[in-house]
Amino acid sequence: MHYLLIDQSPRMVEAWRAAFDGQPNVEVQQGDLTRVSCDAIVSPANSFGFMDGGVDYAISERLGWGLQDELQRQIWALPEGELLVGRALVLETGDAQIPYLISAPTMRVPTNFNIPTSINAYLAMKAVLIQARAHERIATVAVPGMCTGVGRMQPEIAARQMLAAYCEIELGQRLSFQNFGDAQRYHWQLNPQGMIYTH
Repeated sequence: MHYLLIDQSPRMVEAWRAAFDGQPNVEVQQGDLTRVSCDAIVSPANSFGFMDGGVDYAISERLGWGLQDELQRQIWALPEGELLVGRALVLETGDAQIPYLISAPTMRVPTNFNIPTSINAYLAMKAVLIQARAHERIATVAVPGMCTGVGRMQPEIAARQMLAAYCEIELGQRLSFQNFGDAQRYHWQLNPQGMIYTH
């Protein structure tokens, strides 16, 4: 599997280069996600499949607005009636250059409230990796910065969370917590800006 981490933000690119340094199957590039040629690109959308803002708007313009309709149809058919953060769907695009889309919500609805302090980039990236690795026709995936657009998460934190997901799913470095405190500490390490308790 080959992963292309691509974003138009120089700060996101720099954060990825620092975090993913030395990973042989990860390429970091500054550029337009919708202009690459790969098996799948990632839509960091929302739980209800609205693809009319941020990077998703660019994806819809590039691959056609019918993709949003199909995504929403598939989401509506799920038992939950929504695609929860931490899950992903793979859709065929009908495009020869980018045949698949992986929709992995980074937020339930478009918002920047609480997203910067969340671990949603980690959860969404895990979902992307699981779906990509399970799909027999996907060998190259282009991924934008998770939670860093509308969600306004700091790129350095997003890169840290995306790397953690990569280490768990791609490298098999699964975590086993011996107690609740260990799980709490790891959660806090993923985003030190988040709060465990309010008092």
